[in-house]
Amino acid sequence: MKFTNGYWLAKEGYDIQHPQNIYDATVKDEQLKVYAPYKNIHRRGDTLNIGLSTITFDSPRNDVIHVEIVHHDRENKGPHFFVASSEVDQEVYMKDEDTYCFRAGDLEARMSMNDLFQIDFYGEGNLLTSSLPKGQALITDLNGKHYMREQLTLDPYEFVYGLGERFTPFIKNGQSVDIWNQDGGTGSEQAYKNIPFYLTNHGYGVFVDHSEKVSFEIGSENVSRTQFSVEGDRLNYYVIYGPDMKSILNKYTDLTGKPALPPAWSFGLWLSTSFTTDYSEETVLSFIEEMQARDIPFDVFHFDCFWMKEFEWCGFEWNKALFPDPKRLIDKIHEKGKKVCLWINPYIGQKASVFQECKEKGYFIKDKHQEVWQWDLWQAGQGIIDFTNPEARAWYKGKLVELIELGVDSFKTDFGERIPTDAVYYDGSDPEKMHNYYAYLYNELVFEVLQELRPNDAVVFARAASVGSQKFPVHWGGDNLSEYPSMAESLRGGLSFVLSGFGYWSHDIGGFEESASPDLYKRWTQFGLLSTHSRYHGNVEYRVPWRFGEEAALVSQTFSKLKNGLMPYIYRQAVETSKSGIPLMRPIMLEYPEDYTTYMIDKQYMFGENLLVAPIFNEEGDTPFYLPEGTWTNFLDNQVISGPKWVRNQYDYFHMPLFAKQNVLIIEGLTQSTASYNYAKDLLVHAFEITKQVTEEVYDKHGHYAGAITISPNDQGYDISVEQLENVRVLFRNKKLPDGEPHDLGTVVTIKSSEK
Repeated sequence: MKFTNGYWLAKEGYDIQHPQNIYDATVKDEQLKVYAPYKNIHRRGDTLNIGLSTITFDSPRNDVIHVEIVHHDRENKGPHFFVASSEVDQEVYMKDEDTYCFRAGDLEARMSMNDLFQIDFYGEGNLLTSSLPKGQALITDLNGKHYMREQLTLDPYEFVYGLGERFTPFIKNGQSVDIWNQDGGTGSEQAYKNIPFYLTNHGYGVFVDHSEKVSFEIGSENVSRTQFSVEGDRLNYYVIYGPDMKSILNKYTDLTGKPALPPAWSFGLWLSTSFTTDYSEETVLSFIEEMQARDIPFDVFHFDCFWMKEFEWCGFEWNKALFPDPKRLIDKIHEKGKKVCLWINPYIGQKASVFQECKEKGYFIKDKHQEVWQWDLWQAGQGIIDFTNPEARAWYKGKLVELIELGVDSFKTDFGERIPTDAVYYDGSDPEKMHNYYAYLYNELVFEVLQELRPNDAVVFARAASVGSQKFPVHWGGDNLSEYPSMAESLRGGLSFVLSGFGYWSHDIGGFEESASPDLYKRWTQFGLLSTHSRYHGNVEYRVPWRFGEEAALVSQTFSKLKNGLMPYIYRQAVETSKSGIPLMRPIMLEYPEDYTTYMIDKQYMFGENLLVAPIFNEEGDTPFYLPEGTWTNFLDNQVISGPKWVRNQYDYFHMPLFAKQNVLIIEGLTQSTASYNYAKDLLVHAFEITKQVTEEVYDKHGHYAGAITISPNDQGYDISVEQLENVRVLFRNKKLPDGEPHDLGTVVTIKSSEK
């Protein structure tokens, strides 16, 4: 939200007042409070008829400083995001006779008593960012509405990232961003998952702790500042010191929650009925049987909305005309080795048999007249479950329990964005704050039910999110189009999303809307099966591979088997994501922060720390991609390229840029029929350009340490040590046999368990 007319003037209709200097300060309970009036005080009479900001500095944990700016100390109604605290090494001290300092770990805020009001944030003695004079403000419009604003400086070489799953340009400099969940597809400035957190390449991140709308101007109003504002008389934000971007994400997820570790089977391919297609028990079983007959591995079958009758979503009742015996059907799917996912949402159409029960018992959000808040957008006369009502939560949970007891393994938690702001909640929550926060409550309940009934096996497929929702994976990118630009914008949104504290991300392979061409389907299949989670889903057409040609079916088979084979590597990376908050699928700059070129790249990514993926976004298969410094080997065809350099190559549908770093071990399982198997047995270890000792660990499908392999060069070759792994072979890539043909990938060495 912009408040100024150019650099010098306020917009017509706004009065802007700024803290002028620090008039007084107090220290109590390890908090520093400073009092900054909106006028310079020269004599006692100047203290009359003016406002001031009370600015409090405290810390929940090391390297994090919480700043609260209050004009009028009004009731601060919830909901509020959960922020975790821990023991802090903090102090308040005077740097000199007039400079107050608040320190938490290696992060410090400094303010002078004698100069114009200014806050400087330092990390290990280096200036990170500042709130300069006239940056903070109380703003009043013609109707008396108040806004609180903060501006933090941007360095000329500083880039801003994050703010949720945004499909606009990857670098947020120059953008206006409102943190407000909306169902706007993937091709607009609107977003399903808005997170008021950004990080920069200058060593820090900022979390604005407000669940209502937060308006950001990222170098877009004052071009050398990041600005954020909220309506009201209070503004809370946290500055998080890195010093690097991985550390910022680690510390942000320490505050708001670590991503849970999804079950191993969820990383396998998900096959869907799609949305508006016709399907029945016969259709479902035929799809599963055809996938198996064609040897195309997949792990999950998803039933979209029409498992229920039209106009009755989400009443939790099966359409018995199409699915006469759901329990028997689910048992059949389980017997075929597949998991079952069901579509749900928190809206209940008026025609659903449970609507009257929810209405009579007060389970719905109400309007100001204490009637059920209803509209016809999506389902006719729908009501929205009030998750602040314990009885409504218990009722909704009971419906899920019935489905889980029937055999359902997971839920696609769709919607949660279209939440009214003129509503009344059971617990009195502020409806403006509940608009974004609702997605958290909704997914928290569903995830917790799954955890209770399926311990260590819980996963959802969610569309909406708010701060902390990373604790309830997985999230997918929403309604995209079946075209190459939408494929690229999906990736851009995903990379923005994972820089907002989320560890795992997916998207609809082939696009959701419209019909996909065979070419697009095959290229998107490559990309989709090298994402953390992979799902075939669409709107108007089945997304089963053979509908797009025999070659498409073979591409699906090839890349599904590739991903399943890579699961020892992928799941090891997933375990690290759940511990550190560093996303599994990540922008290249997280691994190469010293390479300035990587900060602009949004059409390729690292898949874990050791594999680089560059999807192909055109029909020609001709794609440019960037390789940072080092020797890189294409995992699929053994092409070796030395970086740093831009490369342009052409690929068929069975190949693409999938490059491994040098001095890494990529462990491949020989089981390819499923994503969930014994990752410590029957392994092929790919060793890439080993010039120093390298160790790669293996974790089992429950996330527990299962063993490791270490390879180090010596004068005669290599020393290889295997711990707790069975039937291991090592493939030395780039080390071809003397009489090897060009297609040879390298030399294979078989190692017995624990042998050196």
